[in-house]
Amino acid sequence: QVQLVESGGGLVQAGGSLRLSCAASGRAFRPYTVGWFRRAPGKEREFVATIYRSGTTNYADSVKGRFTISRLNAENTVYLQMNSLKPEDTAVYYCAADARPVPYAVESEYDFWGQGTQVTVSS
Repeated sequence: QVQLVESGGGLVQAGGSLRLSCAASGRAFRPYTVGWFRRAPGKEREFVATIYRSGTTNYADSVKGRFTISRLNAENTVYLQMNSLKPEDTAVYYCAADARPVPYAVESEYDFWGQGTQVTVSS
């Protein structure tokens, strides 16, 4: 059974930084595509960033230049470094993964999801 566990969320002041982690476990599971999505209060869940096993990354325009996604394939772990945080980044952040190379921003293509971690940015 595949599990994704997010960690690293919390409360931070505007301009601060946080690093989220997503650890994937499960027998023989080697995710090809790993993405981060977020749901802000009262809004739909939206794409944030994705990294493929090849190392190719994609970002939402709203986080480009501030967020960096990276992965340690040997540990099945993906990180989201978030710098220069803004109050509008406040959301529950979800990790999603799939064993295939899927279209990065299409939620329905991801087979596995974590429970989410809360990020709150105060002004």
